[in-house]
Amino acid sequence: MKQNNKQTSPQTFICSECGSAYKDKEWAEKCEAWCREHKSCNLEVISHAIENNFSKQQ
Repeated sequence: MKQNNKQTSPQTFICSECGSAYKDKEWAEKCEAWCREHKSCNLEVISHAIENNFSKQQ
């Protein structure tokens, strides 16, 4: 997991597996662990994301 240095808040944490952004480090860590283990995203976890790749594809 990495902290975002883009235009968004400096306290934004990014899942290094899927690229979803979170305000809370805890959710980013949960997302990263799930993505790494299951090679997929968990809908319950990404519902806490402030930005994800799925919302950009529309």
